[in-house]
Amino acid sequence: MTMTEQSASPQKIVIIGGVAGGMSAATRLRRINEKAEIVVIERGGAVSFANCGLPYHVGGVIENRSSLVLQNPEQLKARFNIDVLLRTEATAINRDARSVSVTDLETGASSEISYDALVLSPGSTPFRPPIAGVETAHVLWNLDDMDAVMDTASRSTSAVVVGGGFIGLELAENLIHRGITTTLVEALPQLMATLDSEMAWPLVERARFQGLDVRLSAQVTAITDSGVTLGDGSTIEADFTVVAVGARPNTELAVGAGLEMGEAGGVTVDEHQRTSDPHIWAVGDVAEKIRPDGHSLVPLAGLANRHGRLAADSIMGAHTQAVTAYGTSIVGFFGVAAASTGYTERVLKAKGRDMRIIHTHPINHAGYYPGASQMAMKLIVDPDTDQILGAQVIGDEGVDKRIDVIATAMAAGITATGLMDLELSYAPQFASAKDPINMLGYVNENRALGERSVQWHEVDDLVADGWRLIDVRTTGEHSRGAIPGSELITLDELRDHVEDLAGQKIIVTCRVGQRGHTAASILRQEGIEVANLDGGYLTWQMGTAARTPTELVTT
Repeated sequence: MTMTEQSASPQKIVIIGGVAGGMSAATRLRRINEKAEIVVIERGGAVSFANCGLPYHVGGVIENRSSLVLQNPEQLKARFNIDVLLRTEATAINRDARSVSVTDLETGASSEISYDALVLSPGSTPFRPPIAGVETAHVLWNLDDMDAVMDTASRSTSAVVVGGGFIGLELAENLIHRGITTTLVEALPQLMATLDSEMAWPLVERARFQGLDVRLSAQVTAITDSGVTLGDGSTIEADFTVVAVGARPNTELAVGAGLEMGEAGGVTVDEHQRTSDPHIWAVGDVAEKIRPDGHSLVPLAGLANRHGRLAADSIMGAHTQAVTAYGTSIVGFFGVAAASTGYTERVLKAKGRDMRIIHTHPINHAGYYPGASQMAMKLIVDPDTDQILGAQVIGDEGVDKRIDVIATAMAAGITATGLMDLELSYAPQFASAKDPINMLGYVNENRALGERSVQWHEVDDLVADGWRLIDVRTTGEHSRGAIPGSELITLDELRDHVEDLAGQKIIVTCRVGQRGHTAASILRQEGIEVANLDGGYLTWQMGTAARTPTELVTT
């Protein structure tokens, strides 16, 4: 049989893993088929719990623990007639016999559970790096972990969080909310690897403002009861440590069963989530996802839930299929939201892709309406096809709306230039008549039609190569901070200096790039070779701060 053959009316379906994808598959199966026997095997103490909410219960934002438990086994049995086996571990898949070997973790008893169809949704396990004493550190992955962290936090005044990803940021913020002095340690030179370095820098600035100590490019070499030791020999004293440096998919069962594995280290599945065994499906963290240029692991809850439903449909014979995953995600951190979709500039460079990069700094709604706040947006475009390759947005308000519009455009095949024609809702308190999304489209069209731009990290080399850097902001703006080596010629005075600039290569810069666009248009029409600094002085500030973190952050 091939991966695309349909199974024949399964009478018994076993699901390994009772969170996100597993429970989505279980409940969808029951809604489709009232007669099938459905068994969920979960090695933890709960199913159908909101693991994304764990840090917020630690910080007291979500007050009641029970709010995190969406369904318990008794409710699932009563409403869906689903049998849930908690604290039961699947130890092996016997493909020939179509059975799963399980062990009751409380009694130690072992047994076999037969299946007609099997869904693998075992999720991931937090990664504990090979650091001395790492076994003494906390992790935050399930309700048991959360209870342990809260118990320790209730008796502590200081903590170290190792890892600057989703969980690390959310937990560090919530420990600060509890009044615990907290240090966040990240081995990379930036927070949030889903962002490019210049887009991630505002997270560090916000953390400092809120009293969170951030250490970038810092390696933890040992963990003790009194804190951590870093690679440079320095120590950070703390009552407890939480390690949040990522997770590894629980692929042991799949590997042991001889299922086909992909290059990214996950289970290979077809467009119906079926594995190389026609009776086994895989969803969630263990299953590789369809990406714009291949397959990879994308451990996101939304995809897990969607693919759990898809697997259920496939098991019951429906002709549904998975679509491209863009990895759209967002994190909240001390009031700032940071979101991304698609690939980063860093990843695309590693892939050898050509790209057109656009930075903008729009406000989230009409500037004349009270309460407007500034965002930073980054759009990455294929210069040959105008396809959107990725986007990043960071700011206090309006971030989720903009990243979701771009993600939807990518899924629909709308090009970067096509963003300018999207008809988006407008009222002064929600947006501008020219929405930030539309503005990205306008800027992209200008670039596609030949307007030259330079990136923040290219300025030094171009100036060294003879380009002249002209700042067209006001005198007051320039006095409050400027790119070293820049010359002030305000936009309103620029036409008076055309003769002085003739025959030279000019980079124009302003605050965010908009006045630079006007300046570049003036000079270009006068026959002067000119480029606009993409995203202006604000992007240059973000990028240069991120590029030299050791000067700004203790390591």
